[in-house]
Amino acid sequence: MANPSDKSKPYLIEKPDTVSTDLLDPIEYAYRESRDIEITIRQPEFTSVCPMTGLPDFGTLTITYVPDRKIVELKSLKFYFLQYRNVGIFYEHLVNRILEDLIAVLSPKQMEVRGNFTSRGGITSEVVAQFTQDQSKE
Repeated sequence: MANPSDKSKPYLIEKPDTVSTDLLDPIEYAYRESRDIEITIRQPEFTSVCPMTGLPDFGTLTITYVPDRKIVELKSLKFYFLQYRNVGIFYEHLVNRILEDLIAVLSPKQMEVRGNFTSRGGITSEVVAQFTQDQSKE
């Protein structure tokens, strides 16, 4: 048991670089030549931790994207999200990191990652990061 006067945390806060995209499994989008579709994925039980205090952060992540050649297999996305369980990361960095990871794996036409985080100290936060294929050409 930790000494109450000891200011260090009695548990490990993992760094964001422990999260790997290797778990994400892209699948070919078979209707690419026929039409564009919009896919919305919600993870209402997302957790990570505050990098300063180690206290748990809870939120809903919503990913909306228009695929080009690939879509993400959902079980692999779930395992990717679970890697964040003990990772210390600010909301703003988290949403951008997930967006960048998914863009790298899927190369979508457009994508938005939205994080709605539960109240802490009476304040809620919503963070949105967006990407369109045109941005990658600049």
